Amino acid sequence: MPHVVVKMLAGRPEAQKQALTAKLTEAVMSALGVEDASISIAIEDVTRADWTDNVYVPDIREKIDQLYKKPGYDPFA
Repeated sequence: MPHVVVKMLAGRPEAQKQALTAKLTEAVMSALGVEDASISIAIEDVTRADWTDNVYVPDIREKIDQLYKKPGYDPFA
């Protein structure tokens, strides 16, 4: 029962979110061999002002050992 959470900067149109959801669903089904009905996907819009405190620090910096794809930026560098 994979549940995917995507956090991104706010402002992207609904059509892009729907397209991303479709592609992620296909990728999860293919990679994990699960049915569409077992997948859930959430998209959380985050303002640029809140990104570092609400996403980068708790989800990236503090969980760096859990990341399978690390970002190429560091707001503290």
